[in-house]
Amino acid sequence: MRQSLDQTLPYVEAQPPVPAARVILSTLRADFFPGSIIPVVLGSLLALRATGSWHWGLFGWTLAGAVLMHAAANVSNDYFDYRSGNDAANRTFIRPFTGGSRTVLQGLITPRGLALLAATCFLGFLVVAAYLTWRVGPQILWLGAVGAATGILYTAPPVRLVARGLGEPVVALDFAVLPTLGAYFVQTGTWSWLPVWASLPVAILILAVLFVNQFPDYEADKSVGKNNWVVRLGRPRAAVLDGWLMAAWPVALILAVTVGGAPKVLLVGLTGIPVAFLAARALLRNYEAPDKLKPACALTVALHAGVGILMCAALLVR
Repeated sequence: MRQSLDQTLPYVEAQPPVPAARVILSTLRADFFPGSIIPVVLGSLLALRATGSWHWGLFGWTLAGAVLMHAAANVSNDYFDYRSGNDAANRTFIRPFTGGSRTVLQGLITPRGLALLAATCFLGFLVVAAYLTWRVGPQILWLGAVGAATGILYTAPPVRLVARGLGEPVVALDFAVLPTLGAYFVQTGTWSWLPVWASLPVAILILAVLFVNQFPDYEADKSVGKNNWVVRLGRPRAAVLDGWLMAAWPVALILAVTVGGAPKVLLVGLTGIPVAFLAARALLRNYEAPDKLKPACALTVALHAGVGILMCAALLVR
């Protein structure tokens, strides 16, 4: 007879008592919410620069929707990684960057609690989507639907986009292109290629964050058929691809300005190139040693956040 979800994986990490609020924030992986906040701010500021108007209420609702969907995706992915045995198999994870929240394995929340938390976040997202649809039109609903479906199906069986080599482009879409374009539309009521072009460097950088975080989890991912790009390529070739990603985002930023018509002030983001070099070098030197990959993970996360913040700040300069 099939065991209950709470009995599927007996391995539990030792953990002292933790306040409930801290457990929830840890399970939501709130430290990574800048990944959804930055593109919303970027799209909204592009709209402000294009139209001269700013709608605080709509901005707040858009930001809430993006964060709620991010949270729902994080928690649902934790749930399905637990069910697949991925989290229990992973003993080379690097906190806080890889291995999920691990709050189930620490005995801080049950699998059913994970499912309930994911459903609550998703329900909140649906409320926001309904409101924005009422305020700005049904077009925004399509972007939300694509983001919601791909976010949940990233690890959810039987689709498991991450196991089909589609997880990386989906993350680039969901955490850069769609929220930047959606935020721009919410503020302006019109579609434009401008936010798409401007989102491309952010898309490449968030893909790089996901990509570098797959290296410490390589053995665990491979053992459960989580065939992401690092598993498919193998660590040596994947480390080379990481170098290409670090070279690609500055090109995308330059193209956004020269071809896509994005404001020239966005080029301030190019000041992140030295950090990209350091991140790529750290990975190339240690890709076979999970315990030495924390600098590469940290530098890549900092690069994504830093470039995104600089781009947003630059749009406030007239």
